[in-house]
Amino acid sequence: MTSKIFCAIDTTDPEKAAQLVAQVSPHLGGIKLGMEFFYALGQEGVHRVLQDAAENTGFFLDLKLHDIPNTVASAVKAISPLKPDFLTVHAGGGKAMVTAAVDAAKTHTPSMTILAVTVLTHMTAQDLQQTGSSNDTETQVLRLAETALEAGAGGLVCSPLEISALRQRFGSAPVLMVPGIRPKENSVTQDDQSRTMSPEEAFLAGASHLVIGRPITQAADPAATAAKIATAIPSCTAAA
Repeated sequence: MTSKIFCAIDTTDPEKAAQLVAQVSPHLGGIKLGMEFFYALGQEGVHRVLQDAAENTGFFLDLKLHDIPNTVASAVKAISPLKPDFLTVHAGGGKAMVTAAVDAAKTHTPSMTILAVTVLTHMTAQDLQQTGSSNDTETQVLRLAETALEAGAGGLVCSPLEISALRQRFGSAPVLMVPGIRPKENSVTQDDQSRTMSPEEAFLAGASHLVIGRPITQAADPAATAAKIATAIPSCTAAA
């Protein structure tokens, strides 16, 4: 990988997705495809757009699986032909569910790392209270992270604001895949992320990988924007 930044390709238009992948993949570490894309276009759509990626481009499949353990294990098996580098499950599904996902990955795609999503980056303390949790955001993230890592997850998805606490608690071993990244020169006017940080700040805090979507994909020149972001933080990416 040329960097540790993944670009989120959040569209259901296969031609637009393929164009974006071709533009940004030479400059970044990988491509993230999520539920919006996968539910619309399926595995065939994944194959179609990734064939336009630069050589050695990483692939992050962000499906946030959350169901009973047997169903999640079957889903991981079904996804395995795509051979993603990273696949997400919800840590809130519990230890047995995360373990089932990890075991299925080891069986069917040993190179795939299961990442557990802690608290979604749009959620505030008030949102957590509405779900029945009395914890503040950081406490809830740490609680979910501990369960997921004990279950064998290779890493976590967290907001930038929890990176330092997670590193302090769990050390350098877990992968921390961090969305909610907004470059300081951010042209996105409508934003549903509430816990954000710049790429430089996130890497220095201890992120392993970053996910950046609209600041790149909605730019007038996505390729130039991706290259600018990647080259602005070489020392951070090398140290992470």
